[in-house]
Amino acid sequence: MNSLEGQFLVAMPDMADERFAESVIFLVGHSDDGAMGLVVNHELEDLRFSDILDELDLGDPDMVIRLPDAIRERAVMRGGPVERGRGFVLHSADFSSGNTYAVANEICLTATLEVLKAMAFGPAPKAALFALGCCGWGPGQLEGEIGRNGWLTVPFSRQLLFETPVDERYEAALGMLRITRATLSPDAGHA
Repeated sequence: MNSLEGQFLVAMPDMADERFAESVIFLVGHSDDGAMGLVVNHELEDLRFSDILDELDLGDPDMVIRLPDAIRERAVMRGGPVERGRGFVLHSADFSSGNTYAVANEICLTATLEVLKAMAFGPAPKAALFALGCCGWGPGQLEGEIGRNGWLTVPFSRQLLFETPVDERYEAALGMLRITRATLSPDAGHA
């Protein structure tokens, strides 16, 4: 089996599961035991990073209020339907804690309060994305969905993950394959 860890999944336009419609998912793990990923292009509308800091009591409220808007107003991504109350941070390899998992392409995953404090008060990773929840697939499940034309795979792009505006990531991911939404067909072809 070829692992897709460190790559993106892009939902086909006729994705049957509405929770994944127009989703771009970064795969943080993929093996014979299954797969795990984070949706990186759907924000939680009414939630900002400062709300998470307040809710978890991760800093003096006066300190949180004085944080720069770029930190306070940072988007919180809807990472997926599994463990929706658990936070995950995808970040550059310049931050590490005892619980940091190196994914691929110098991208790491940390799911501790320590990384949230670093993102807010420093020293922060140069690039980071915070998500609540994740996506999970059992053994062979993701491969079956790909075989049924549910997902396209897109090679890793640091720009897509951290620099492309959130609302442009779906189209940008398709563009990396030199296709557009209009050129996609819901029918799978198998040789």
